[in-house]
Amino acid sequence: MDPKDLYRQKLLSIPEAVALVQSHQTIGTAMAASEPVGLLTELANHKDRLEDVTVWVCLPLRLYDFILKPEMAGHFFVQNWFYGAPDRKVHPEGRISYIPNNLHQAATVKLAAAQGKLNVFWGTATPPDKRGYMSLSLGLVTEKQLMAAADLIILEINENLPWTLGDTQVHISEVDHIVENHAPLFQFAPAPSSEAEQAIGGYIASLIEDGSTLQLGIGGIPNAITAFLNDRRDLGIHTEMFTDGMVDLYEAGIVTNRRKTLWNGKMVGAFALGTQKLYDFVNDNIGVEFQQGKVTNDPYVIGQNYKMVSVNTALQVDIFGQVCSQSIGYRHFSGTGGQLDTHRGAQLSPGGRGIIALRSTAKDGAISTIVPILSEGAEVTVPSQEIDTIVTEYGVAELRGRCVRERMEALIRIAHPNFRDWLRDEAARLGIVPRVSK
Repeated sequence: MDPKDLYRQKLLSIPEAVALVQSHQTIGTAMAASEPVGLLTELANHKDRLEDVTVWVCLPLRLYDFILKPEMAGHFFVQNWFYGAPDRKVHPEGRISYIPNNLHQAATVKLAAAQGKLNVFWGTATPPDKRGYMSLSLGLVTEKQLMAAADLIILEINENLPWTLGDTQVHISEVDHIVENHAPLFQFAPAPSSEAEQAIGGYIASLIEDGSTLQLGIGGIPNAITAFLNDRRDLGIHTEMFTDGMVDLYEAGIVTNRRKTLWNGKMVGAFALGTQKLYDFVNDNIGVEFQQGKVTNDPYVIGQNYKMVSVNTALQVDIFGQVCSQSIGYRHFSGTGGQLDTHRGAQLSPGGRGIIALRSTAKDGAISTIVPILSEGAEVTVPSQEIDTIVTEYGVAELRGRCVRERMEALIRIAHPNFRDWLRDEAARLGIVPRVSK
């Protein structure tokens, strides 16, 4: 059948598409900049006819009534792979819960727990080309795996989405229905770097050699790194998330991808989140390839890159080398994402390094982020036996292969000066590193 005819046959209004959802079903959705804005906005309007509908989300970027409003209790329950500010707000009300995961296995494990069944998938895509192919555009983390498992697939067509290359193509014949919603893309402006973050960026940049392949997270610290890489040559990108800073490095001739082991000559990632500059850059760019999260974040794939450097941020690090990046005590804050995946993978790489960065203090200097032991209830993101390198504005601590006493000394050197004696005293008081009489 002609692709245009298929398109017309499958086209529904957004209310008609949401009306296909039934009580007690589960909906899986595309994530971040690929979230189906129209469908998710409409869902709350069907509250009165729906009960016990579960919705799987990951880093939703907008405020949706089906998540936020208290009257949605009993109608919708949200399971989330990565919290944002709205999710943290709703969590105490009991209508949302975190899904512990490592990104490269997120969909696989979740589907296994659901006996491989998913009732509905909602995603986004570009308008189809003349042959009926669409691009899933800015997100490929779990989307294709969820589509393969779903009984009903509905894609929200948005002409503002860039056409991205790699494993993103889907044919109109592979979906059950489409809706149209040409919503503006969510833009995530790079965070300005503080003085401390700039210092951290300088230390991390000093660890990056010519020819390295990089994975960078998001925020002030990763953004600060790029400013210190102007004299590097032939860097590559193999990342979970494409960011604006990577575009800057490419346009400056610093990222060439020429010395990459895998996907030589190309940047590779699973999703993109940034400004229009980033979205324009990835559009129809043969030098940028999107692959599924199960590929980009597989530690054994990452480890095949020569001189792979992974940079992630944390909330707390303790003397044992345990890293917490996802909770503040018992309070869940964000998620594991691909942190452990990329940290492990980098250390499997010849000449690679897994870096965890954090400011030395929080709450305007009132508390130390380097602590004797993680706060009660803190979730361990990177276990002590897998830690490599920690960086603060005071320097670099090499922890891999070190005993706990050596780790303590290295971490004290990069802790804020106001807390160094306290760390040593507490380590002795708790018996973690007893003082030795001379």
